Amino acid sequence: MSKSINLFGFHSIESLLITNPESIIKVSIQSNRKDKRAAELINTLTRQKIPFLTSDRNDLDRIAKGEIHQGVISEVILPPLMNEESLLNSISENSTKPLILILDSIQDPRNLGACLRSANAAGVEHVVINKDGSAPINALVHKTSAGAINTLRIYHVTNLSRTIKDLQKRGVWVIGLDGNSQSTIYDVNLTDTTAIVMGSEGKGIRQLIKKTCDQIVTIPMSGDIESLNVSVATGIALFESKRQREST
Repeated sequence: MSKSINLFGFHSIESLLITNPESIIKVSIQSNRKDKRAAELINTLTRQKIPFLTSDRNDLDRIAKGEIHQGVISEVILPPLMNEESLLNSISENSTKPLILILDSIQDPRNLGACLRSANAAGVEHVVINKDGSAPINALVHKTSAGAINTLRIYHVTNLSRTIKDLQKRGVWVIGLDGNSQSTIYDVNLTDTTAIVMGSEGKGIRQLIKKTCDQIVTIPMSGDIESLNVSVATGIALFESKRQREST
């Protein structure tokens, strides 16, 4: 059974109405909102035949549990998360050279959402997340991803090391990002079928996962900062791959 979550505010519902209106179950709108933005939302919902109702502010506050909702709460269906078997079948059947993002134990939902947003923008075809130790896909992840989770293929796997080995057997070159490496992200070929592994906030890639990677690279930096936020580093790595692929 598909899981549903509540999204809060105008921006979330407006984005979904453009990218994935089919995922919207219903929208609750504060009864005393008579402004232009609310009126435009009601017109769009009516035109697309999406159920909506008006609710008292107190009822919306109770549902939001402290989240800022702007008088709009949307109940939406999350896309199903696929498993390792689905990932491997998709890779085997893919005639292109896909770019895969592997996220090892990203625990901050904002970082996870930002990584997914960058993945979507960079043309990533598959995102792999380990089940244990990672932030769950929730409303905050959805909001931070700007709706990217509705268009990405996201896979939840139990054993990340085993999944990486299975990908390698299918010709995927697996590159891990770590601060302690002499090779940089700019020194490697990212145009072939590639998986980029990003580690958790603070700790980075776990040792077992690091040993499983084909190559470890770093992002060269100047200044006094020792490391980048994982979502920033993810964006840099993915867009370096995009740059290389588009220049060949």
